[in-house]
Amino acid sequence: MGDPEGSAEWGWGKGIPVVRRNLLTVDGISLCLEGSWWRQKGPASPGFSHSLPRLQPNPGPSSTMWLLLTLSFLLASTAAQDGDKLLEGDECAPHSQPWQVALYERGRFNCGASLISPHWVLSAAHCQSRFMRVRLGEHNLRKRDGPEQLRTTSRVIPHPRYEARSHRNDIMLLRLVQPARLNPQVRPAVLPTRCPHPGEACVVSGWGLVSHNEPGTAGSPRSQVSLPDTLHCANISIISDTSCDKSYPGRLTNTMVCAGAEGRGAESCEGDSGGPLVCGGILQGIVSWGDVPCDNTTKPGVYTKVCHYLEWIRETMKRN
Repeated sequence: MGDPEGSAEWGWGKGIPVVRRNLLTVDGISLCLEGSWWRQKGPASPGFSHSLPRLQPNPGPSSTMWLLLTLSFLLASTAAQDGDKLLEGDECAPHSQPWQVALYERGRFNCGASLISPHWVLSAAHCQSRFMRVRLGEHNLRKRDGPEQLRTTSRVIPHPRYEARSHRNDIMLLRLVQPARLNPQVRPAVLPTRCPHPGEACVVSGWGLVSHNEPGTAGSPRSQVSLPDTLHCANISIISDTSCDKSYPGRLTNTMVCAGAEGRGAESCEGDSGGPLVCGGILQGIVSWGDVPCDNTTKPGVYTKVCHYLEWIRETMKRN
């Protein structure tokens, strides 16, 4: 299997993992530059869909990483025997991340996000799609256990200076038509009053892909990958700008922050695009981009640094 180099934003489009990066062909699979899907020129592969039973909006007041998606997973259907990397991360305690949001497009999971007020959700600009729905209070995407709330959006506002190629200003606000009904399972994240410090402990969460290594029948490693139904969490820490710049020379800006687990590159694959990086109970980052394929890299993940956008967030919410 050919291994592409570079970086990518990761999300979901049409129920299939999305890669927004330069045109690239690996083993007969074409990835679109600015497109919203990938296609395989060879034999058909099963889609990786989280198409779920629909939640119906309730008009009354009682009415949803990263596991950054790896290119090796995209190719797993044609070469499942390749790769043996374990992506660490465990199922979160149910509703322990009450700000966690799942963004859907046409009934299919698209990205993660964070609730920051009853009317507003914060995500990555590269997660923008035409038909966005918001699910709050989710844990298991295939089961309802009571706290779930479905909301539609009245405004989708990416940062006006978002640049897809450089990942600059990868941040977006969504205004909900009907405010979230707050309770212990649905609660806004706290916005920062300061920027994160190197070494600070954080948690990244999402419903992204998980890889499990199991020995093959012939004794060779076999990687099994799956899209979990339940929200997963990983413990990581803030990486210094100096250290991260060595991994991505000339590509970082002061509006980005890196996080990962020292010596464990698999941790840098954790989370969903647009999802939260929470440090000490404070929303410090939004899953943005990282090295590909991330299942064999030791480079940290790169997040949009929320502390640099507080004025834009507040002014945008005030005007809309």
